[in-house]
Amino acid sequence: MRRHRTAAGILLAVGALFAGGLLSPGAANAAPPEPVSGPSVAARTASAAEQHKARTFWTPERMRAATPLDLLLTPRAAKRLRAPETGGRSTTVEPTAAPASFPQAGGPWTGGGTVVSTSGRVFFSFQGRTASCTGNAVTSQNSSTVITAGHCVKYQGSWHTNWVFVPGYNNGNAPYGQWAAAKTLTTPQWEATEDINNDVGAAVVAPLNGQKLTSVVGAQGVQFNGGYNKKMYSFGFPAAAPYDGTKLIYCSGNSAKDFLFTQDHSLGCNMTGGSSGGPWLTDFSETTGTGLQVSVNSFGYVFLPNTMFGPYFGDVAKALYEKAQTS
Repeated sequence: MRRHRTAAGILLAVGALFAGGLLSPGAANAAPPEPVSGPSVAARTASAAEQHKARTFWTPERMRAATPLDLLLTPRAAKRLRAPETGGRSTTVEPTAAPASFPQAGGPWTGGGTVVSTSGRVFFSFQGRTASCTGNAVTSQNSSTVITAGHCVKYQGSWHTNWVFVPGYNNGNAPYGQWAAAKTLTTPQWEATEDINNDVGAAVVAPLNGQKLTSVVGAQGVQFNGGYNKKMYSFGFPAAAPYDGTKLIYCSGNSAKDFLFTQDHSLGCNMTGGSSGGPWLTDFSETTGTGLQVSVNSFGYVFLPNTMFGPYFGDVAKALYEKAQTS
């Protein structure tokens, strides 16, 4: 995802905003993250038939045409969600020179390593439209867990369907296959009120060709309650202008804590819609392409360009991860 909005109002942009404006409003509370106690992790299970349908549904043409899903927060609509917007596709802007690894405000990742295979595009059907986000394979007991954003599994009251993870996506190609979700999950806070502080989602993907996900693509570690103000690398597949979803893009820099409406991390980054759900990695090695995931691309403020925000992985995110990895 890309530019999310503050606790002031959320504008979902699926690509270049739907020309349609406000859809059914919903709450986007910016209260501090809640303790784990309370409602259990929200989840949706997909039948074997649904999983098969999802894998066959996503042809290269449909993947290329999927609209990027994005959250934008405005200072005015603090507690209202606006509908996503769609727009035409555009060509990725390539830097004139190879980007410096750190800091980096946004550019193609050319360093190789494990992150190339653990990161991938997420495709799903949302309110009758084909849409996309980003996800990342993480270490887990079931070797099948993907972490993404909450709005990349459920949004505006409905769970997404035809949900697949395509690690190492390359312009319509799926070098490691299409992994259909057997279960998608999100935090109880996102489920109940779409609380932007807890915009975290997960998927447990079914085996493919007799193999489990992380045995094929590898995995990134996960860290909870690790604090703020870290050296951070963010990855995603932005598909809204000036990007086109064909390449793995990254940003890097010293992160900070949102000083406005949320408890989120912030990072200088120009990624756009479609990058939502992409991993934020700390202790990242550019040599091996591995690190510890501590957040996901979640939103941007419309009035604060080139800045990405991601939820703090505390006890709530940890409970979600534990539920997913043991499913």
